[in-house]
Amino acid sequence: MSKRKICVVVTARPSYSRIKSALTAIQEHPDLELQLVIAGSALLDRYGNAVDFIEKDGFPIAAKVFMVLEGENPTTMAKTTGLGVMELTNVFYNLKPDAVITIADRFETIATSIAAAYQNIPLVHIQGGEVTGSIDEKVRHANTKLADLHLVCSEDARERVIKLGEIPEHVINTGCPSIDLAKEISEYPYLDFDPLQKYGGVGAKLDWKNGYIVVMQHPVTTEYKESKKHIQETLKAVKALNYPAFWFWPNVDAGSDGTSNGIRAFRELEQPENIHFFKNMEPTDFLKLLNSSKALIGNSSAGLRECAYLGLPVINIGNRQFRRSRAGNVTDVAYNQAEIEQAVKNAIATEKFESSTIYGNGDAGVKIAGILATVNLTYSKTISY
Repeated sequence: MSKRKICVVVTARPSYSRIKSALTAIQEHPDLELQLVIAGSALLDRYGNAVDFIEKDGFPIAAKVFMVLEGENPTTMAKTTGLGVMELTNVFYNLKPDAVITIADRFETIATSIAAAYQNIPLVHIQGGEVTGSIDEKVRHANTKLADLHLVCSEDARERVIKLGEIPEHVINTGCPSIDLAKEISEYPYLDFDPLQKYGGVGAKLDWKNGYIVVMQHPVTTEYKESKKHIQETLKAVKALNYPAFWFWPNVDAGSDGTSNGIRAFRELEQPENIHFFKNMEPTDFLKLLNSSKALIGNSSAGLRECAYLGLPVINIGNRQFRRSRAGNVTDVAYNQAEIEQAVKNAIATEKFESSTIYGNGDAGVKIAGILATVNLTYSKTISY
């Protein structure tokens, strides 16, 4: 019996950490063959090119799809997605996978779903059924309706997908693969590498060994015109705290140009002595950095997912994670310097929270591979009510 060819499309830097443990499990499964496609901003250096990390981890890349148009606004998001549909259609035609995996809710992931569904290729959606807001909310649920198999990360998400009319037997709670990585690194109580020496980056040379915070703030696509104003509040708060901070570059979304310009202008004009900036890190190194920090500040979904498992205090700013399931480690604040400052001070003075398994127990990758090897793959479905 020939191996099932499972094509996984990674379109952005954070998507790799969301699927890495499943990639390993698929690659190691005797009945599966991994076809890894890297596309979108995951190929671009300005957004932390993930290819070097992926190849270093031992994953051969079957195809690369360059599809991101410049502009960082809603129009270029739509055009990027359209170009992605065209390019990925050719990739799937040539690779002839038995199933295609699309991940979560980034705006361009719907290109994967359309290209697969329209060619009668069984589509598997990972991380469906969650609530986020902005364009991600629409894309996630659109992916759900195009998908044939749903591997969700929580019971709450499973119930929501079923309410969307999906057949319950095709909606399986595996937990999130990113929690697998969090479980793996949770055994490291101390950071076992020097971030400045290993990754370089730009900005002040921090004395981080007595404590530091991590900052990662992305634009909100429905508020993209305000992205520069939003990031300025966080920058002013972090500088005023005068506490060592490792700051990561934003994703490629509408508004990321405003976020990036805000960071660059602040860095040049203010020259903060307590902030060092990075584009990207290996997924496990990033989680080790988080696990040894005092808190995560910004609006990254990592604050609600991996940090919940790690028990790390999180200051979640603004509306990007609106109504998303969260554990007790998260404090929500507005785009306001004073609010952010006070919340961070409280977090620094707080011990870690109890670990939460709201998004899984750390065995999602193996579960996903096992399901993909045995499930009845189909590309035909009808709404269940």
